[in-house]
Amino acid sequence: MTSPAITRTRHRVLPDSRRVLAKPYLPGEETLLPGQSRAHLLMTRILAIPEAEVAALNAAIMQRFDGRHRHFRQMLERQFDALAAHVPDPAAVSAERRLLIGAYFTHEYAVEAAALFNPSIVPAPDQSGVANGSLRFIMSLRAVGEGHLSSIEFRTGVLDADAGLTLDAPGTNLVGGHRTAPGYFKKTRFTTKLLELGAVNDLSSSVMNRLGGQFTLEELEASLSGLEVHGPPPAVWFETVKIIRMLASSNYVTTFPADSQLAERVIFPAGPNESRGMEDARFVRFTADDGGSTYYATYTAYDGFSILPQLIETQDFVRFTISTLNGSAAQNKGMALFPRQIDGKYVMLSRKDRENLHLATSNDVHHWNEVVELYRPQHPWELLQIGNCGSPIETEAGWLVLTHGVGPMRRYTIGALLLDLADPRRVIGHLREPLIEPHEDEREGYVPNVVYTCGAIVHGERLVVPYGFSDAGIAVAHLSLADLLEALLASGSAGSLANSRHRA
Repeated sequence: MTSPAITRTRHRVLPDSRRVLAKPYLPGEETLLPGQSRAHLLMTRILAIPEAEVAALNAAIMQRFDGRHRHFRQMLERQFDALAAHVPDPAAVSAERRLLIGAYFTHEYAVEAAALFNPSIVPAPDQSGVANGSLRFIMSLRAVGEGHLSSIEFRTGVLDADAGLTLDAPGTNLVGGHRTAPGYFKKTRFTTKLLELGAVNDLSSSVMNRLGGQFTLEELEASLSGLEVHGPPPAVWFETVKIIRMLASSNYVTTFPADSQLAERVIFPAGPNESRGMEDARFVRFTADDGGSTYYATYTAYDGFSILPQLIETQDFVRFTISTLNGSAAQNKGMALFPRQIDGKYVMLSRKDRENLHLATSNDVHHWNEVVELYRPQHPWELLQIGNCGSPIETEAGWLVLTHGVGPMRRYTIGALLLDLADPRRVIGHLREPLIEPHEDEREGYVPNVVYTCGAIVHGERLVVPYGFSDAGIAVAHLSLADLLEALLASGSAGSLANSRHRA
């Protein structure tokens, strides 16, 4: 049976270089002989500007940039506060000069100037005021700007009773979140990750032994200070301390102004593991056994050399908790959490070997060790590799999993699997042909010949699939859920036999 027919909508979300985020600009990475940093030299020059000229410079800056950023003046003041330690006498600096210093150490970053793609979609937590039969949604997007640096953006909109889609205007004043340390770290989780990083030794053990089962960042720093003062020579403890601090800073909270629109919020890389990007967030609304819900997203953290899966948690899309994932199954790209526990366990799709689909289970959403192979590529359009395209969707027929397959000429297409509802280790259907292929007008872009999604949604009788095309933008397709399930069940015997053979 061929794949069911899909309907592409008229919607296109395209990169817009006018959407800019004001970020700190610190030129201190470069030094000039005999060793002073550029930041130090810049600060000296700013402090030498005559006071009579400062107000005029600020007026020009405000005229050019104030309307492009929310609370721009306060933003510059905060940037000065972050730099005050590098000013010889900050109390003596006038209010106008403080703003000027803040402006010199700030720059605009066009978050989606290079590419915008790979969306996921979930129901919004607030459905008040929505017409009967309609659904307000949140769509996450991967945005790429200067230096191929990926961040996470959002869009909002409404699906009507017939799966007709309306996108809200995205807003123009982008805002970054305010980063803070988590309230506490769990000692068992922290120590497990140190072991994975190869940093468990006598030195790290002495640091951890001084801490309780839960500890704050301040308590961790106090324990580290004790090691630095009373421990071995600096050359011995330097690497261990660096890894401990790196791990601590990879777990953080980012909070956005409550008066900002969701489509103005940008989760920008802040931890060391993601210093070169946060890639392909797969958001899912997770429902607990007591009926409460939390939004999770797995994403790929990239530091320029290695990749690691990490986790985002939020209740309201205002406050986001970012944390590392632990365990031997938490490897490589493309982890996607099931929307509820099965038999008392969290369940996650993964691609730990880069090529095949795996299924991981755990008692702890942050720690993954139990993993089995789920499915290997069978068909020509997926032979290079297969992976998931977002969290599984629960249906009466089974767990619907959208997949991406890579075939000749590195062409990406979207397919589908169906997993047994009670035992998702069992594949009961797999489309023999792609569900969505790059349309002729979707082939050109930053990465050509690609369609890819990080999550779809069922609304009424339709499956709605936002997808990125060739990293050039985002389109939307929808299709009959019943037709897709019928096609998957009709293909079941081949998929099930193949699955049994590969698990044997």
